[in-house]
Amino acid sequence: MSSANGSKWLAGFKADYDKIFVEEWSPYLGGILLMLAVIGLMINGLFWGVFGGVKFWGDWFNNLIGLGPMLGVPQQLDSFLMHRMSLMNIMLVLGSFCAALLSRQFLPRRPPKLEYIWAALGGVFLGVGAALAGGCTTGGFFNPVLHASPAGWAMAAGLMLGAFIGLKLLLWTLEKIEWGMVAPPGVTMPQSVLRFYPLLGLAVVVGVLLWATSWYESDNTQLVARAVIVLAGFAIGFIMHRSRLCFARAFREPFMTAEGDMTKAVILALAVGIPIAALLFQKNIIDPYIAIPPAFWIGSLVGGLIFGIGMVFAGGCASGSLWRMGEGHFKLWVTIFFFSWSGSIASALFKKFNITSINEDNVELYEMTNVGYQAYFPEMLGGWGWTLIISGGLLLVWYLLVRYNESTEKFTAL
Repeated sequence: MSSANGSKWLAGFKADYDKIFVEEWSPYLGGILLMLAVIGLMINGLFWGVFGGVKFWGDWFNNLIGLGPMLGVPQQLDSFLMHRMSLMNIMLVLGSFCAALLSRQFLPRRPPKLEYIWAALGGVFLGVGAALAGGCTTGGFFNPVLHASPAGWAMAAGLMLGAFIGLKLLLWTLEKIEWGMVAPPGVTMPQSVLRFYPLLGLAVVVGVLLWATSWYESDNTQLVARAVIVLAGFAIGFIMHRSRLCFARAFREPFMTAEGDMTKAVILALAVGIPIAALLFQKNIIDPYIAIPPAFWIGSLVGGLIFGIGMVFAGGCASGSLWRMGEGHFKLWVTIFFFSWSGSIASALFKKFNITSINEDNVELYEMTNVGYQAYFPEMLGGWGWTLIISGGLLLVWYLLVRYNESTEKFTAL
């Protein structure tokens, strides 16, 4: 091979690498790939969850500082890697970290001082809202909609209202508060370090594949199931980073800038996933009730409103905060800490006062609580015909509202 041909080959390889690993993916592609990863979990009898893992971290912290016994938090907890949702969250962060390395975008990012206060405040709202709704934007909105539950749509309404109120409050505070608004000097990585990022990212990929393979080939059935979670969680984090996919943006941006691409990407993902999920439920491959919170409609709506306010101040929802942690945002590390801590405390107190379910290990007790019940469209509507029509109609109405707002900016809070 001549030197000229070799240079062309290297240039072509670099162009392909940049297109896949450096240039930002379309949110629509991200939405489709995310849904494929979620469907892969469902085929294996699993579902995507975030808040359960975040709350689990908060349970560990409350036990560490001595609050656990007072709150009624179990004293014997799984390890961070054996708890299913904790493992999934860890892999989501690792997947995002790997994507940030491969794209040379990993960088420690320090926000202005005031942003740390917003992160703490927003994290508390996220924890309380998720505890009330039975999940975050993943477990309270995305999964229930995918699993044919009106609880997801009730939380979506709360999230929209909360995002609107949150933006109004945030704008008011920005007008009234001047302290802590100056950003600290940015961190710059030397080129000598950036050159090693892709190699480190490749090492992470190889390590994850070897880890998942060793667990999958184990005689331990629990480890075999965890191997699927390792790969799915890693893929979800990678996809969300590359496409910048974020549920918080999907609910916030229409009110902030009238931009609707992220919202339409989520709508597209659900439009693809709902009929596939319906087929899996009809074939009894997975029980839909495992991902439907007993919160329709009061818990879903009120919890969504509180969560929506929180995600504006926090700068992200649960999954969005996790993948931004992976690319180096200090603010989101603070958000997740207060999210996990408040989520653990709120969940414990809601149970103690008999507001939400009493025993997470008993699915039967999940059917009815003081803030709602496990609502399932096929049972409410007598089958899948009307379920698919109504689900598709709600997605269409949402799309039309977003598209109308893009053209008119009628719903912006600015």
